[in-house]
Amino acid sequence: MTAEHTGSDVDVVVIGAGVAGMYAMHRMRADGLTVRGFEAGPDVGGTWQFNRYPGARCDVESVDYSYSFSDELQQEWDWSERYATQPEILRYLEHVAERFDLRSGFRFDTRVTAMDFDEATARWTVRTDAGHEVTARHVVLATGSLSQVNLPDIPGLDDFDGRILHTGAWPRDGVDLAGKRVGVIGTGSSGIQSIPVIAGQAAHLTVFQRTPNFSVPANNHPIDDQTRAEHKAGYAERRYKSFRSGGGSPFLPNPKSALEVSAAEREAEFEHYWAKGGVLFGKTFADQMSDIRANDLAREFAEAKIRAVVNDPETADKLIPTDHPIGTKRIVTDSGYFQTYNRDNVDLIDLRATPIDRIEAGGIRVGGELVELDVLVFATGFDAITGAAERIDIRGRGGALLRDEWADGPRAHLGLMVDGFPNMYLVSGPFGPGVLANMVLGSELHVNWIADAIAALDTRGRATIEPTAQAVDDWLTHCAELGAKTLFPRANSWYMGANIEGKPRLFMLYAGGFGRYREVLCEVAADGYPGFELAPAPQESAAAR
Repeated sequence: MTAEHTGSDVDVVVIGAGVAGMYAMHRMRADGLTVRGFEAGPDVGGTWQFNRYPGARCDVESVDYSYSFSDELQQEWDWSERYATQPEILRYLEHVAERFDLRSGFRFDTRVTAMDFDEATARWTVRTDAGHEVTARHVVLATGSLSQVNLPDIPGLDDFDGRILHTGAWPRDGVDLAGKRVGVIGTGSSGIQSIPVIAGQAAHLTVFQRTPNFSVPANNHPIDDQTRAEHKAGYAERRYKSFRSGGGSPFLPNPKSALEVSAAEREAEFEHYWAKGGVLFGKTFADQMSDIRANDLAREFAEAKIRAVVNDPETADKLIPTDHPIGTKRIVTDSGYFQTYNRDNVDLIDLRATPIDRIEAGGIRVGGELVELDVLVFATGFDAITGAAERIDIRGRGGALLRDEWADGPRAHLGLMVDGFPNMYLVSGPFGPGVLANMVLGSELHVNWIADAIAALDTRGRATIEPTAQAVDDWLTHCAELGAKTLFPRANSWYMGANIEGKPRLFMLYAGGFGRYREVLCEVAADGYPGFELAPAPQESAAAR
């Protein structure tokens, strides 16, 4: 068992105890480094600790949404369903924490509030809301892409007499909605997943929809013993394919264009990937996310599926997106979402046609009429990708404040490091593949690169690693060029920062595919970190002069 390091000077500080932070703690310890971790929540789990809303489920198959670093772990854990629910994923992460003694390295219920880089010592000083002050050679921000909740500024919110909830900060002990009049604002992933469950619990549900989204049935099912055994026997090949795939799972699109196949073949392929469920439908054909004509064919197929299960044509019209190509906003994985609007106790209000006037003590006034509510649920998502890091007062060289440096849009080389902030690493940061890929394997990929970079510094007798401004500029240009070749920029999505008022609008992800991105990282490390400055300790540099 590894004892907690209690000193105030360590090699590495890890911020966050979710999927990425847990693996960072494990890997850094395995490399013989002293590590301190801080987590704002009460235990491990990250997004799966906080997103306890009804119906919360991963849209990546559970067999793939799991760590690959330990085959013993892969063999001993049994997933019960194809798409695991939040409770099962959290149990898995708790099991990992127990098995590898990860909790001992973290201080829980402790939020990092500030960190600054001392150029004289080449060390970071990290401060928390609990009064901790720790210095470290390196800091790993494993703060998550979807952890800073977004609560929209709607007039009268403080006047509401009922209970206010956010799907991203759901109470640990749950919520009893029986007999309640519930309103849900938002129809992104958390709204689409929670609405069918809430509808079955509440006396009445009113959904306030500003932007409809595409969603594909999960087609979820239990994993039987034979399938589970096949998964375990085939993990090596499955992981090999996943790390070389476009999205971090062992599925490849049809290499043909959707435009070159016959109508019958195209329909069969769409049906096949629709049956696979969720985000995989967006990968039916190779050109589906780059050619609007191919995308239109997929969109028309999805529209027909929606109309087939919604009884009222006018309601179906409201539920079908018309403002973005399918897949440019993350396709949701649902369990009976569209059918929910056939229920007698569910109403849909189209906020584009009739905006919210204000929130009042008894509910929400829309178009002059009051919708009476006992519970108001905000399914309004997150300040994604950058929000959690910007919440911390991070000061690099010359006292530069990270959020100021990112005021016109984030800067990050390889989605990993920021110029002017030496030895500070972002796991799944902006301009990496991030949420376009399997976040567990993506976290492993990033943490392994970071750990190897630290080892390279130590081997070479260097103190700091930092990307050059030119390397960052070049990478941002490359990412913009890749994004422009896709349909992603056509959507006002959280990939673009469009859900946060005042946030710069730019596509914040690497769209070249997870496998190609992995190759880039491997090439950079193998070539001696071009685009990065590996510098000696300040006192050594002064002595050399």
